[in-house]
Order: sequence, then C-alpha cells, then structure tokens
Amino acid sequence: MNETLAAIDPKTTALLVMDYQPGILGMLPDSESLLARAGEAIRIARARGAHIGYVRVAFDDGDYDAVPPHSQFAAIGKSFHSDSPATAVHGDIAPHPGDIVVRKTRVGAFSTTDLDRQLKEHGIVTLLLAGITTSGVVLSTVREAADRDYQVFVLADASADREPAVHQFLIENIFPRQAHVIRVADVDQLLRL
Repeated sequence: MNETLAAIDPKTTALLVMDYQPGILGMLPDSESLLARAGEAIRIARARGAHIGYVRVAFDDGDYDAVPPHSQFAAIGKSFHSDSPATAVHGDIAPHPGDIVVRKTRVGAFSTTDLDRQLKEHGIVTLLLAGITTSGVVLSTVREAADRDYQVFVLADASADREPAVHQFLIENIFPRQAHVIRVADVDQLLRL
C-alpha cells in the first residue's frame, strides 16, 4: 500500500463486489484465485466493520422492453435472466443479511440502480471496488463514483479483465487519476482507524 495513504473509517466505507457471478467468472481463466482474493477482502472488511455491497447484472422480463435492438445489452440480456443461476452472486461470497445488494442492467454500478441512495443512507463516503471486468464495471463505476464525490479505492488483485494487458493499463495509467489502487493485502491496514 502507498505509505502516504491514511487509514479510513470502516463505518463510512463499503466494499463493493461487482459482477462476481458464475456467468461472468466463467469467462476468466483464473477465476478460483480471483474469487478467493475477493472472499479475503470481504472477510477483512466485514471484520473491520465496513459495509459490504454486491452488484450483479441480471435482467427481468420487463427490462427487455427497455433495451433497443441495436444495444449491446439486447443480446447479453437474454443470457443473463435474473432467474438464472449464472446471474446470482457466487455462492462462495454470498451476501449476508443486511448487506447492500443491487441488480443492474447496464455496465456501471450506479446508472440503473438505487446504489447511491443506499450508500448515502448508510453514511458511506469511501468505496473499495472489486469487479469483473476491469474495462467494464470497474472503469464505469470508478468514473461515476468519483463524479459523485466518493473516495475510491480499486482492489487491483480482486479485479480482472479478459484481456490482462487492458487490466494492467487501467490499473497503472487510468485509475490513479480518480482512485487509489491497492491490493487485498492492504485492506486490513487501510481500515485500521
């Protein structure tokens, strides 16, 4: 972890685990290690008193009517129906009662959810982001969270992309403009206040 980063208050922090679903994890070659690191981040954050939030992509029947045929989501939506086991949060990191859970129908975690409202209701000002894919949900959520004045941390080793070079480029060159880039091993120290 960057030694200049000060510890943050776990009570005003949420770890958002985004798109950790069987249908998406299955697209990555090393999903078991990624899932284990996300689970470790959740364990640490929960033990420190931080909030845990889950964002998943899934479509209900009514959502299909709002997607124009030319949209990339027209094809994706049909294979990500909300009743499908492929769209559930992976069982190894399943939400606990009281966790924040939202279902989205677009790339970012905010645009089609009430996530911002739920975070504000809990007094959250800092977000730790872990997600699949780095070039999709993580990038979109970093941008929107920064625009909404959240302090943002990206867990580099709990996020992944089908293209490792794209992941690395974003982690090294783009995210540091609006977020702190850390590793799961840094979470315990970061949340010590």
